[in-house]
Amino acid sequence: MFKAFLIKYAEIGIKGKNRHIFEEALCRRMRHALAEVEGTFSVTREMGRIYVLTDGAFDYDGAVEALRRVFGIAGICPVVIAEDTGFEDLAKAVVDYVKEVYGGQEKTFKVCARRAKKTYPMSSMELNSELGGRILDACPNMKVDVHDPDVYLNVEIRQSIYLYSETIPGPGGMPVGTNGQAMLLLSGGIDSPVAGYMIAKRGVKIDAVYFHAPPYTSERAKQKVVDLARQVARYSGPIRLHVVNFTEIQLYIYEKCPHDELTIIMRRYMMKLAEMFARQDGCLGLITGESIGQVASQTMHSLAVTNEVCTMPVFRPLIGFDKQEIVDISEKIGTYETSVLPYEDCCTIFVAKHPVTKPNLNIIRRSETHLAEKIDGMMETAFATAELIEIS
Repeated sequence: MFKAFLIKYAEIGIKGKNRHIFEEALCRRMRHALAEVEGTFSVTREMGRIYVLTDGAFDYDGAVEALRRVFGIAGICPVVIAEDTGFEDLAKAVVDYVKEVYGGQEKTFKVCARRAKKTYPMSSMELNSELGGRILDACPNMKVDVHDPDVYLNVEIRQSIYLYSETIPGPGGMPVGTNGQAMLLLSGGIDSPVAGYMIAKRGVKIDAVYFHAPPYTSERAKQKVVDLARQVARYSGPIRLHVVNFTEIQLYIYEKCPHDELTIIMRRYMMKLAEMFARQDGCLGLITGESIGQVASQTMHSLAVTNEVCTMPVFRPLIGFDKQEIVDISEKIGTYETSVLPYEDCCTIFVAKHPVTKPNLNIIRRSETHLAEKIDGMMETAFATAELIEIS
């Protein structure tokens, strides 16, 4: 019976004179998400409301699932649209709606009428009272409860009349593309896909860089990261994934630097390369999945030493999360099962047995002087030979 959806948003509503910019961005993301769903859809804006209208048969469940992945949507309301042909026809449509949706269920309800069309001959209070009475007469199983009802029956009087009583939760956040662009350091672990998801939720378009170390890491490890990028892209939109061959740099660091400093020094050069790709793609910052104290490279001392090589801001949305909180989000967005596949990335292959947890910046810099002969050329080669994979 539902041929349309009313889309509710939250934060966009407080954007004042700029609200239309965010609404238009949200509409674009919705059209993009619905393009993969069977059916014909049109997304329209009308007086502070966004509607998804359908034409003919369509995949209802697929449409809802697609919309639930669009950041900026707070709620999705399946709507019945009726023409304004007088109160009697409206009352019949409301009663038919209640019978169709709730059948013989024993429910309490409250009618919530809203007149955006002020020329309608009845006030909102009159509509609430009259429509409530018609429902009670036609559905003896239903009872009125104006304080805590099971069902809020919304009736919006506009150029047409919109009836709805269910709100399916959306992901919230801001429409992707309204808050710039950033580069995600994406690994095959649990954390970084969640970090990308959370930054995209704030309206940031994301690209990604992955550090590959063949033959120490397999093609299956690379494919795992591509799959993770694809899963994140279901929420964030298209991602440009840069796959960097990091083997020579890692082996060179392994040969020249103290082994307890390997993780920190490798991480510093990853951040340098990520920033090179970020500048190339027009990004405004870097994104990592680091959480304080989770591993040796994520202590406060280690993060400070890592940050020192970056001129761009580094966004760490998981910085105060514990592992279980991160796992819960990864399960919710569908990346967990892929993340735990047993294909190791370069960070786990070259890890030291006893990594330093409180690195001293001056000592790390002194160790890096041993790399001066070749490291710049290796960095340029890694940057120039990176593979670009477009994730749709």
